[in-house]
Amino acid sequence: MSPLDVHVNRIPIDGTVDYLNYVKGDYLVAFHEKADLRNERSEIGITGKYGKILFTQVAGFVARRIVYDIKQGDTVKAGNRFGMIKFGSRSDVIVHKGWKAKVKLGIKLLQEKQFFLRK
Repeated sequence: MSPLDVHVNRIPIDGTVDYLNYVKGDYLVAFHEKADLRNERSEIGITGKYGKILFTQVAGFVARRIVYDIKQGDTVKAGNRFGMIKFGSRSDVIVHKGWKAKVKLGIKLLQEKQFFLRK
């Protein structure tokens, strides 16, 4: 994401938050190949009817403020806002290898329903 994009983060699937971890770290540029491992980030795990997913909010060189308002044990709905990364950065979604994304590389998401992953 660039500083000109909207940085609101949304829940990718219905389910229960069963993992929440905040990691202090570096502030490499968000597109750096090691940013997901070395930068400050939140890691969020949700279990839903199709299984478990893990997603992250990763801070970057400019974006140094991650905000979220969910906690472990919360029941969440796909599409609901849960946080933001101020001034741009990156979010990763890790799913089971059998899932298929409904988006294509390079597409800017304008509606949250375009993003949902299905098994």
